Amino acid sequence: MIFNSLDFAIFLPIVFLLYWFVTNKNLWMQNFLIVISSYIFYGWWDWRFLSLMLFSTVLDYACGVALGRNEDKRTRNLILGISLFCNLGLLMFFKYFNFFLDSFEGAFSLFGQEIELGTLNIILPVGISFYTFQTLSYTIDVYRRDLKPTSDFMAFTAYVTFFPQLVAGPIERATHLLPQFYKHRVFDYNKSVDGLRQILWGLFKKVVIADNCAEFANIIFNNSGDYSGSTLVLGAIFFTFQIYGDFSGYSDIAIGTSRLFGFDLMQNFAFPYFSRDIAEFWRRWHISLSTWFRDYLYIPLGGSKGGTWMKVRNTFIIFLVSGFWHGANWTFIAWGALNAIYFLPLLLANKNRQNLGIVAQGRILPSFREFFGILTTFMLTVLAWIFFRADSIGHAFNYIGAIFTNQLFSAPYIVEAESGLHILPKMVILLIILFVFIEWTGREGRYAIEKTFINQPKFFRWGFYYFISMIIFLYGGKSQDFIYFQF
Repeated sequence: MIFNSLDFAIFLPIVFLLYWFVTNKNLWMQNFLIVISSYIFYGWWDWRFLSLMLFSTVLDYACGVALGRNEDKRTRNLILGISLFCNLGLLMFFKYFNFFLDSFEGAFSLFGQEIELGTLNIILPVGISFYTFQTLSYTIDVYRRDLKPTSDFMAFTAYVTFFPQLVAGPIERATHLLPQFYKHRVFDYNKSVDGLRQILWGLFKKVVIADNCAEFANIIFNNSGDYSGSTLVLGAIFFTFQIYGDFSGYSDIAIGTSRLFGFDLMQNFAFPYFSRDIAEFWRRWHISLSTWFRDYLYIPLGGSKGGTWMKVRNTFIIFLVSGFWHGANWTFIAWGALNAIYFLPLLLANKNRQNLGIVAQGRILPSFREFFGILTTFMLTVLAWIFFRADSIGHAFNYIGAIFTNQLFSAPYIVEAESGLHILPKMVILLIILFVFIEWTGREGRYAIEKTFINQPKFFRWGFYYFISMIIFLYGGKSQDFIYFQF
């Protein structure tokens, strides 16, 4: 089930009414309703993979109980190892088995030896990377004694399966989300209105920005050899806004939906395209994953406290693993490596934490230095996204090479499939400009329209909400799958 579907539009009000008007007197029943609703939500895609989610839930609950009962270090290490092996083993099998086979065959072909190992027809379970990392955070935190193991299996199951963020995050920590399932929830009108406002903005990002950009980005990337350098630049920019609108839009809908049920999820995006350097970008992009890797991989490796070699090593490890997490393709690893190269000069010069605040806070416009930093960071990000979107490493290099030709400064165009005419999607470009303007004016909030007209009369507020809704209905693009469902 996807957020921008009729199915979800029917599903959400039913669960909401049952949650607040039928089970509201009993905490266990509320959590049970969340579990049942989450299994229906996930099973709507493919019920066969519900068993994987149940297995991860039972495994890590049992590991948590066992860790709570054992003080012997070797036993605790064994219990943690079982959790890591089983969870990561399932993830590696479903997501990377065929990738490793193909890479193994390719390695032999370099030496003139051709082998045929074949591949398996493996279906990637939606969201397996997300809920696997969420359950692992619980086991690791219990192992570290940062969290007491729970004895409430229903609350733990609700934490693992919570449908708003189940398949594409945010990847919540057990220390933050799990305790919320222990507490009695009371309906909060203002919190729910705020949640609906964030859902509206998330739908705008997804339906208007991401889906429209996807249509033209796909045309250009799939036929990149037929287009001029200027059009290829336009295609890369379209994908840049597609992936941001798609993923941050999902996060906004997930966070807003959670708020309807009385839960607070972490902010997953903080206006990353207004970053003044690449280090700031990574503090603002997919925050739940970046901080997960920081706390459970980067810091245990030594972080940036060691010598130069350790800093370089750990930086490349964290970015390469992040790239590999996104999918079984060398393009994602190249994308991670390129971002590591971007990041290293800032780290080695101790300038990776120089832009911690909100850009141009309290001002309408940025300074020239801030604007130059934003523009430079955005251009570097667009270049990196080409590797992320390309079908192969060769495709990415060919795409970039074709940009820097004598047609780079020609007028961009897209060939319309039906008529064969050369067109420029002006409306999509105008929508992107509107989107950037609203994001800029709302950059000091948790999401762009959180405070828009909040202190003005209802006429202005509701007029703005109707305006956004009208754009969604009039200019919503052809429905596209959420990009991060494949990760």
